[in-house]
Amino acid sequence: MVVHIKNAGRYREIAMALMRHGFGYIVEEISFFQVLSLPRRWITHETGPEAKTLGERIRHVLEDLGPTFVKLGQLASTRSDLLPPGIISELTKLQDQVPPFSPEIARGILEQELNSPLEELLTEFDDTPLAAASIGQVHIGRLRSGEQVAIKIQRPGISPVIQRDLNILKDFVALAERRWEWVTRYQLQEMVNEFAVSLLAELDYSYEGRNTEKVGLQFAENPEVHVPVIYWDYTTARVLTMEYMDGIMLNQRDVLIAKGYDLKNIAQRLVDSMLHQIFIEGFFHADPHPGNLMVMKNGSLAYLDFGMVGRLNEELKEQLSSLIISLMRKNTEGMVRAIQRLGMIPDGTKMASLRRDLDRIRDDYYDLPFSSISIGQALNDLFGVAQRHQVTMPSDVILLGKALVTLEGVIENLDPTISIIDMAEPFGRKLMREKFSSRRIKGKVLGGMTELFETLIDLPGQARLLSSIISKGKLKVEISIPEIEQFEHKLDQITNKLSLSIVLLSFSILMVGLFIGASKMEQVWHVPLLEIGMIIAALMVLWLIISIIRSRKQ
Repeated sequence: MVVHIKNAGRYREIAMALMRHGFGYIVEEISFFQVLSLPRRWITHETGPEAKTLGERIRHVLEDLGPTFVKLGQLASTRSDLLPPGIISELTKLQDQVPPFSPEIARGILEQELNSPLEELLTEFDDTPLAAASIGQVHIGRLRSGEQVAIKIQRPGISPVIQRDLNILKDFVALAERRWEWVTRYQLQEMVNEFAVSLLAELDYSYEGRNTEKVGLQFAENPEVHVPVIYWDYTTARVLTMEYMDGIMLNQRDVLIAKGYDLKNIAQRLVDSMLHQIFIEGFFHADPHPGNLMVMKNGSLAYLDFGMVGRLNEELKEQLSSLIISLMRKNTEGMVRAIQRLGMIPDGTKMASLRRDLDRIRDDYYDLPFSSISIGQALNDLFGVAQRHQVTMPSDVILLGKALVTLEGVIENLDPTISIIDMAEPFGRKLMREKFSSRRIKGKVLGGMTELFETLIDLPGQARLLSSIISKGKLKVEISIPEIEQFEHKLDQITNKLSLSIVLLSFSILMVGLFIGASKMEQVWHVPLLEIGMIIAALMVLWLIISIIRSRKQ
């Protein structure tokens, strides 16, 4: 393994953290002792009844290694389709809390990023941060126009630190894949690459600003839900200035009760607004924990911190609804089809075993009333099956499962009588109506015909390319078939089917043209153009069928 001199100290820190928490065998296996001159006596092996679990040891390693690894661990906690429940449970406990940096540094970054003295930007700036985390901290201020704002300022020097750690982590995983098969099985390389993209996006505060504004537009006409206004003139990649939100966090249940708020009403608004984001807009807050939710003084529900969002396109929404409906209807084949469309089932997957696992989940929910079913837990059960069979699910679908589990925990604390799946029923009905609406079907048919037509037009070009390759002697085909006559017969059948498909496609295109032009032409010439066209096309198809039958007899 190649270790860059400038990063040697960091490699040593990582190696020592691994050894300190019982992963010395990893350091030994990848030959860190020779590279970093580490004494072998430092290897620790935790044994006995008080030995920590694998998940606990992984969590302690990540906490020891600082912000980059803590953030990666938090992101990994969303991938219940890839990691076992015990590890996921520990990763959710990771704390992203570090000491704040000085107000002088914060002021300096503000002035540098906004290119003006602080006095020209703000009339007030609170030196004591409202909150501090690994990537940045939040200060309260007031613009010269009078608005009170919350200003998120990025920690100095954090970007190169994260870049360095990501590069080291990628090197580790690449080396580990060559050493251990289980690293490939858990798809750690793909996971690290995906998390790197998310983490680097978090370093650009304008990304969070755009997310905030996009969700805010969803509720522009809804006075019961509020999203902070972004002040773009005071926002850059390292500074995010937004409306200051004053209210009571949802984790302060006793305070909400003492102030006279209706917890059931708050819970219903929260569920309704989250389901609207997910199933109607397809763009949702992916981390709705109580610290990111607030009841404002006017009673409206406020969302905070849009650093993590999920996206569901029409296809994902459709397949997800099919998956949930199939689960509730105890339809294993429907679940298999939905998982095939949602994820990537490896070639070696034992489908019989996958069906048995899905049957087990189906039986777990058999005859349960909807009101007692956790939609988030149901999705996570399905993701668990996917993980066992190495089925890769879209990351946004996994984010949705985590968001729903988090949401159910918040609702349980506010009003345990509310069922998310009951409230989701009208959204599901709307999705199903849209799925089978004439507009949707018409769009799919026209889209399919357009794609087929473009493929047909492209056939001559593809044929010329194939002819060119053959003429240059670059096409090599090796076929080993015991029964060559049987192969020729099968090839003849395939050719016939292909010919019939092309003619039927041509017939479809012709009929579309006739339908469009027939009414106009008949009004001018009084000729039954549509009927004549249908007769000619039918004769063409009949001629082809007779030719195919004759060719089979020869």
